[in-house]
Amino acid sequence: MSNTRAERDSIGVREIPADAYYGINSLRAQENFPVSGITIPIPVARAYGYIKRAAGRANQSLGKLDAERARALDQAAEEFLAGKFDHDLIVDAFQAGAGTSTNMNVNEILANRTLEILGKSRGDYAYLSPNDHVNMGQSTNDTYPTALNLAILLAWKDLEPSLRLLIRSLRGKEREFADVPKSGRTHLKDAMPITLGEEFGAYASVLERLLEGLPRVREGLEEIPLGGNAVGTGINTPVGFRESIVRNLSELSGFSFRRSRDPFEGMQSRWAPLAASGLLRGIAVELSRISNDLRLLSSGPATGLDEIRLPEVQAGSSIMPAKVNPSLAECLNQICFHIVGSDTAATLAAEAGQLEINVMMPVMSFEILFSMGLLTRFLPVFASKGVDGITANPEKCNAYLLASSSIATILTPKLGYLKVAEAIKKSSKEGISVSEYLVREQLLSSAEVDALLGRKALLEITKPVA
Repeated sequence: MSNTRAERDSIGVREIPADAYYGINSLRAQENFPVSGITIPIPVARAYGYIKRAAGRANQSLGKLDAERARALDQAAEEFLAGKFDHDLIVDAFQAGAGTSTNMNVNEILANRTLEILGKSRGDYAYLSPNDHVNMGQSTNDTYPTALNLAILLAWKDLEPSLRLLIRSLRGKEREFADVPKSGRTHLKDAMPITLGEEFGAYASVLERLLEGLPRVREGLEEIPLGGNAVGTGINTPVGFRESIVRNLSELSGFSFRRSRDPFEGMQSRWAPLAASGLLRGIAVELSRISNDLRLLSSGPATGLDEIRLPEVQAGSSIMPAKVNPSLAECLNQICFHIVGSDTAATLAAEAGQLEINVMMPVMSFEILFSMGLLTRFLPVFASKGVDGITANPEKCNAYLLASSSIATILTPKLGYLKVAEAIKKSSKEGISVSEYLVREQLLSSAEVDALLGRKALLEITKPVA
């Protein structure tokens, strides 16, 4: 038996490996775009699997595809969704505009597997064609933006639990460190007291607040141009096709898809994926800021703040024995930098749309989905191996707090601004604490100082004013 088969397209004839499910369009794209070595994002491929099942069912219900072919195509698409043919996804993530190569890679895989199920030979496109049957009623122009939206929705289902796991870890530290007063810092200078728990609680709060924007992002992604094919008009589709394919896609995927309220806007603009990228960027910015704080708070131990200790996960130096670095926080910083850059690329891609279609969708899909995958995989590690093992150094926190002249602000209502300022300057000049100075100068008794600046008092003033 020959180890190749011949396939023809409008350009000519090529030999395809006999055991391959991909076809001539995929082969040409692989040869034309040897760019990154990274193939089609798997969430996009999965989204296409749902779309092809939805289309096949719609075409059968409307009398455009006979029951035998429709049944076999549905089975092939189901197997495709299970990952059976991922090795035949050979097109690079960076490819020709709009994603035509991605669409055809999927069409050819499904066509050849469908032919196999029907007892035909792979490449027998006269009986069942990637274009005429698998792609019936569709275009890359309406399927790729739909696949992009669905892929992001699928990726959010994986990312959201990872984010919430980190939030739970931060909330756990909020409770654990609730009774650890410390000096707050503004402008990296001593400020009024706060608890270590309140700092960690604020980290959790901002991530929760950002996730509150997710339902609106999802709502935008669930509005799709599917059924509009080339430019939004739905040319060459039977009456009812658009409604049927959108309904089928909702049932198959579990999302509440609806037709674009303006079918032409749905073809032109990629505002919904860009909104998802923007939310992702906001999360990355906050995660990076939190990582910065954790690295700063754990700096030292001898020459830094050393208010917290991060878990020791690996050796930090090839030359300095026993040195341990904030490795997990550093890694998260780098991931976040990448996400911010990816959002810039996605923004430029969205802006580059022209007239009835955006041809830069492949890079947009890669950047957004790759970034989501980074966080999905790493945040559980960061939560369990990084945050959960953080310990407080209450002695160091207390020492900094009592040595800080900022806490003397608490004395202002009792002694007045100028007298407190004078006490701060003189105690600093003498190298003693404000408390010692006040008692020595008989401005306050020891009991009064303790009532104002003691541990119990400091914990009380860290509570937010109602």
